[in-house]
This record gives sequence, C-alpha cells and structure tokens, in this order.
Amino acid sequence: MNQVRFVKTLLAAAVLALGVGVQAQDKPPVRIIVGFAPGGSTDTVARLLAEKLRQPLGQTVIVENKPGAGGQLAAQALKNAAPDGQTYMLAPNATAVFQHVLYPASVLKYDLLTDLAPVAMVVSYPLALAVNARSGVNNVKDYVAWVKANPRQGSFGTAGLGGHTHFNGLQLAKAAGVDLGVVPYRGNGPLVTDLVGGQVAAGIMTAGDIAPHQRSGQVKLIGVFGGRRSPLLPEVPTLVEQGFNVDTGDAWTALWAPARTPRAEMERMQAAVKQVLAQPEVREILITKQTITPDFRPGAEVDALVRKEIEYWGGVVKATGFRPEQ
Repeated sequence: MNQVRFVKTLLAAAVLALGVGVQAQDKPPVRIIVGFAPGGSTDTVARLLAEKLRQPLGQTVIVENKPGAGGQLAAQALKNAAPDGQTYMLAPNATAVFQHVLYPASVLKYDLLTDLAPVAMVVSYPLALAVNARSGVNNVKDYVAWVKANPRQGSFGTAGLGGHTHFNGLQLAKAAGVDLGVVPYRGNGPLVTDLVGGQVAAGIMTAGDIAPHQRSGQVKLIGVFGGRRSPLLPEVPTLVEQGFNVDTGDAWTALWAPARTPRAEMERMQAAVKQVLAQPEVREILITKQTITPDFRPGAEVDALVRKEIEYWGGVVKATGFRPEQ
C-alpha cells in the first residue's frame, strides 16, 4: 500500500514538472539585441547571459545581432520594440554615451535618456594601450619618446572613430604634448592582427581582446586608462602612475529595455541578471577567459553613471573639435 502511494506521488510530481516545463515553453522567447557582429566581447557576454538566464526567467533567451553604425541600429530596434519585457539590448557605454554625445536625436532616431531605460550593468573592463613586442617600448614614457622621434609613425589604432578608445588616445596625446594620429579599424580583431604584425605602432582597445597576445609575448600592454590598476591585469600600471594625468575609467556594458517597459518586468530581469552574475562558473568564464569583471549594478545606478559620463565626455569631445560623418 505504501509502495502504491509512493508511485502515485512520483507520478503527480512528474505531471507537475511537465506542466511547468510546458508553461515555460509557451512563453515567448526573450530577445537580447546586440549592435555588433557575432564573436566580439559584447556578443560573447550576451550569449553567456542568454544561456544562463533561461533558468531564473523560465524562458528561452535568444541573441539577435544587429550590427552597424556603432550600435545605432540595435538601439533603434529596441526603441521600436514592444515594451512588454520580452526585448532588451546589451550595449557598451561606447554605444550609450558616445553616440548620444556625438549625434543629435534626429540622426540617431532615438533619445537615450527618454526612449531607453537602463535595467542593469552587467560587466566592466579595463581599456589598455598596447604596442608590438618588437618595438622596444616598455612603458608609456618610452612610447611618448618614440612618438617624438618618429612623428610620422606616431599613430594608434582603434576599433572605429568616435568611441571610448578613440578619445582615450586624444586625451593621452594632450597630456603628453604630442600629436597622435588615429587609425580606425572595423573592430578589435583586425586591429589586433595589425598590431601583432607590426603594421600599426600602438593600439588602444579592450584589454581582454589583447591580453592573450601579451601572454604569448607578441605585444606589450604598457598602460591602463583607469584610476587604479585593474585586478585583472595587476602587472600593468595606470597612465597616472607613469606621469600622465589620464583617468578615463573602465568601459562597461549594460542591459537596456524600451522606456515604457513595466517596472515589474525590468525588476524581474534585473534580479535574474544579478543571480546569474553571482554564479561561480559565470564569474570564472568572464574573469579568466574574457578579462572582464562581473559588475552588477541596478538600473538607477546605470542611469546616474550615464548622465555623469555624458557630461564629462561631452566636454572632451567638444574640446577636440571632432565631428563624425553623418
């Protein structure tokens, strides 16, 4: 009799679990829009999130790549998406802050501060100055001396114009009293290839994209742009430590929703992201394999940071006189 009751209990549990599974499958998938091609650091983080968010959300999560215009196409798609908690955008501050600073809303076709709502910061990461290992340059002072001795070759590569790394380079040039040309690339991949091959003297980029080549001895990371050494690269000094007053902070990536998304939906996603970033496996992947720091912050903190960076970089961009092509 007890055995019969036990079997019935197991069957009831199985039916309940099946019902929950079917219910989860009935929900529409959550979309995470990424404004860059597959394979980059933002896309990599998005795909890791998509895999790990399925359990806390109880829904399938898919990544949708909409590369182009520095992330503008992705932001436009997010603005036009239904504000129902099923569509989000994962984007770096280069998309959020610098696009807002450089272009009017009439060009962007969205307003960052009114059409999009920050949900949570996901990761942060250092930006670094790197040189080819055969250059003989070991630190930023060496690099500045080399630029002064070789002014025609004094250029740095960056993953496109008008972003965080581009203006980091201009800030360094100002602090060092040298002219630095910028060589724009279509992403960090081609830049890394030319830096390793010696076709460009230096590059400013996401540290995680170049750190493996330092470990292999092909390049040297000679400085990071934050106010303190990154725990991910403790051996690399800051530019400030080396006598150059350039502290532009780490780059970061956050999740946004359409502005009118219900607060309950955004808080549900926020809680799920926080849970995922606390998982040891996720932290291990991001820190060890990607040189990225899991850095959860709620949407309110992201909003405050965005406004602070818009004010700071707006002044920097205006001072440089840089005007993007429209």
